Amino acid sequence: MSASSTPVDASGEPIPTSSVLMAASKHIAVRCRPENVAFLNCKKKDPNPEKCLEKGRQVTRCVLSLLKELHQKCPKEMDEYAGCMYYYTNEFDFCRKEQQAFEEACPISE
Repeated sequence: MSASSTPVDASGEPIPTSSVLMAASKHIAVRCRPENVAFLNCKKKDPNPEKCLEKGRQVTRCVLSLLKELHQKCPKEMDEYAGCMYYYTNEFDFCRKEQQAFEEACPISE
């Protein structure tokens, strides 16, 4: 993988590597908040992992759907930001320029 490209699977969908997830973290926090809250509430109520599998699947579906949407809306900016995060081992401070371009091209919204 080059430092400037988001890895994609055979169908062209972004692979949720740590750098891709870190680059999209603000978007995930906003867009997938209801799913994350439901999952965390489930985990608080019952420590048995099996009880919250469906809530976990909902979180995963939300994140994967969001990554696909971001990759379609602003592939260049997402690739550059995720590539920077990959190169600098997920250190946000070294990728502020790419972060700003990504957030301008794909604003954080619910």
